[in-house]
Amino acid sequence: MTSTFLNEIQLSYKRSQPIQSMPKVHDSQSAYQLFISVWNQNRIDLVEEFKVLLLNRAMHVIGVYHAASGSTSGVVVDTKLILVSALKTNAHSIIMAHNHPSGNLKPSPQDCDQTQKMKIACKALDIEMADHLIITNDGYYSFGDGLSHEKKKINGSVYFECQQPF
Repeated sequence: MTSTFLNEIQLSYKRSQPIQSMPKVHDSQSAYQLFISVWNQNRIDLVEEFKVLLLNRAMHVIGVYHAASGSTSGVVVDTKLILVSALKTNAHSIIMAHNHPSGNLKPSPQDCDQTQKMKIACKALDIEMADHLIITNDGYYSFGDGLSHEKKKINGSVYFECQQPF
């Protein structure tokens, strides 16, 4: 009889910093600000990229996953790799974001399809898909809010003006 060797799989996760020092997402605006802080500003107006915030149950950011880089007009995302990142970090929820180099905040049919596909996949794994943002340097669209949020500067302060994008 031939002996069979099986690889043992072991799951573990160790946080590298205290929970109190991890940024917290309160709403779509705070998610946008976190994404903008990690987005390569030399590429945001050049090519589409797709990133994911991985969150614990208290909405503290575990980390950010760079899921894909695309072309000037699109990005292909692998749903399985996004879910693997969420499972490996024991994320309770995710917030997805991709940029539109054109500056257009209106979701395309492909954006809507990707959002629905991820909602279904996340639900099957008990992971909450908290939001999907389309971002530019001038504002963002939140699928969760159903609104676009355009940056406005008034007396040196930045505000977001909400409006229907269609």
